[in-house]
Amino acid sequence: MGKDIRQEKLRSRIREISSFYRQQGRMPSFAEIGEMLGLRSKNAVFKLIGRLEELGALERDAKGRLIPRSMADLKMLGTVEAGFPSPAEEELADTLSLDELLIQNPEATFLLKVSGDSMSEAGILPGDMVIVDKGQTPRSGDIVIAEVDGAWTMKYLRKRGENITLLPANPKYKPIRPKNELKIAGVVTAVVRKYK
Repeated sequence: MGKDIRQEKLRSRIREISSFYRQQGRMPSFAEIGEMLGLRSKNAVFKLIGRLEELGALERDAKGRLIPRSMADLKMLGTVEAGFPSPAEEELADTLSLDELLIQNPEATFLLKVSGDSMSEAGILPGDMVIVDKGQTPRSGDIVIAEVDGAWTMKYLRKRGENITLLPANPKYKPIRPKNELKIAGVVTAVVRKYK
């Protein structure tokens, strides 16, 4: 089989796995990959996974589960003026992987869909997705995902000595002070909003 045909077959397999990931919200199991791609032996699946790891398309966590390594690299065509209009020229400035830009610690990162408007003045709106890193040490001023007295919320963390307060970014809501228990699940590192 020619090199170009092999590369196209590999790209096709990456597209199928990526499509599964986007539709299901999780990576396929090894058995599902075999079934999806028509690979009859476990060995063929393991070889394919090894090849995709070499190419940086995916990796495995400490338990051997598959993790998508990178979305498609996107072309970065420069900057755009958000103030007064100015002439712009399309020029390829760079290529950029959204994963590398938004996710520093893949094994400790997860997505949550936002409901409610208590963080609207921080630019986080209902329907947005937030990227949360559970490996980061939360600092005062960070937006965190926290379990407060048995209920989950997303707020600014404010620490003053031993006192901890969770602050909303909307004046309709009151600050929250834990009465019995506070567990911080992670620090919000990015917000993703899809317009269409």
